[in-house]
Amino acid sequence: MVISKKVDRPVILGVVGDSATGKTTLSAGVARILGEDRCTVICTDDYHSLDRVQRQEMDLSALNPKANHIDILKQHLNLLRQGKPVLKPVYDHAKGIFRPAEYVRPKDYLILEGLLGYHTRDMRDCYDVKIFLNPSDELRFNWKEHRDISQRGYSKQDLVQSLGRREKDSLEFIDPQRVFADMVISFEKPEKGGDNTEVEDNAHLDVRHILRPTLPHPDFSPLFEGGSSVGDDIFIQLARDADGKPVDVLEISGGISDERAERMENFMWDHIPEAGHMREQVGRIDDVGGPQISHPLALTQLLVAYHMIKAGMDVHAV
Repeated sequence: MVISKKVDRPVILGVVGDSATGKTTLSAGVARILGEDRCTVICTDDYHSLDRVQRQEMDLSALNPKANHIDILKQHLNLLRQGKPVLKPVYDHAKGIFRPAEYVRPKDYLILEGLLGYHTRDMRDCYDVKIFLNPSDELRFNWKEHRDISQRGYSKQDLVQSLGRREKDSLEFIDPQRVFADMVISFEKPEKGGDNTEVEDNAHLDVRHILRPTLPHPDFSPLFEGGSSVGDDIFIQLARDADGKPVDVLEISGGISDERAERMENFMWDHIPEAGHMREQVGRIDDVGGPQISHPLALTQLLVAYHMIKAGMDVHAV
């Protein structure tokens, strides 16, 4: 006899990646699908141990574990997993200073996004779903330039100096976490748009998902009707990861048609009927030209939300 029931602790999603890789955008979209009233979202970068001025004086980047309270983050993650509240530090990214700590109690779903979420094995063992964001370098630089200058008060010179300090630490501390993720998500700017001009807006980026067998991913075969692609818009194939292990790779074109995107979105919604009332909440981005809907982002958020909902059902053989 097989019984399916809810787990009696928060279901935990990790979203890790370098600075300005889209962690907050993905996390916010997944929370909207799951229901924001049922989600607690925490930025693990709140656990910095040094403010911006102190890091500059010590020539340390925020990516370096030495500039973070990794021990407290690990302790809090374990407490939150048990459903217990924590007094979480708060880092003001706009001003680069610390604010008063806040009392946080985990809800049904707990989303932790930041730089060093998978730094230790103890921390990695706390997550039910682990995502690593790995956009192209060009795209990440553009996002970081827009965010840090317009929202965080950096000058162009500050940004260049910051990137210089971060480059070595990114290779040493951020990139190695990629291997622990269940899904690696890479957004890229297409070389050419449908009208043979360069695509500039974030609503029409290509996305590539590396789906590792550490999670039971949906069976996408009904979408492909025996082939490996749906037109030129959606493509899936069996490939080898960087370590040589087999993975599925799902690619979605930024130029996907509304019809084909709707077909795949409906397929995903059919797999998570529990969240069907949130259909209008996916794929929203605030682009340079104003709010837009991105089909590749919507499908990415749906796939992550699917895994969160399925992780919330603990199957026991009796």
